[in-house]
Amino acid sequence: MRLEAKKHLEDIRQAAELILQFTAGKTQQHYSTDAMLRSGVERQFEIIGEALNRLSKDNSAAASRIGEYRRIIAFRNVLIHGYDIVDDFVVWEVVQDDLPKLHTEVQALLCEPTVD
Repeated sequence: MRLEAKKHLEDIRQAAELILQFTAGKTQQHYSTDAMLRSGVERQFEIIGEALNRLSKDNSAAASRIGEYRRIIAFRNVLIHGYDIVDDFVVWEVVQDDLPKLHTEVQALLCEPTVD
């Protein structure tokens, strides 16, 4: 995998880990009532989506190895452009149900050798 693709993957990994740190020990109720927590989580999801969008343009084969990568990019677009329709419950479900899988997939890709 090329170095630029690894950079995008590393950005995704870092953002995913921040979300996991931000939400550790929290509940959906905490999430819904804490504006700073919501802002931090949403910002990191925006970074994940943008990095995945760039990865899909730079290395579509690598992006396609991330399950639901198109949905992740679409989720980023909703967070940015549809800020007024973001459902806290949906975001929390993504944190709980989908983020751990994404984190695992990205870590596996980062373990592959870098080529230039």
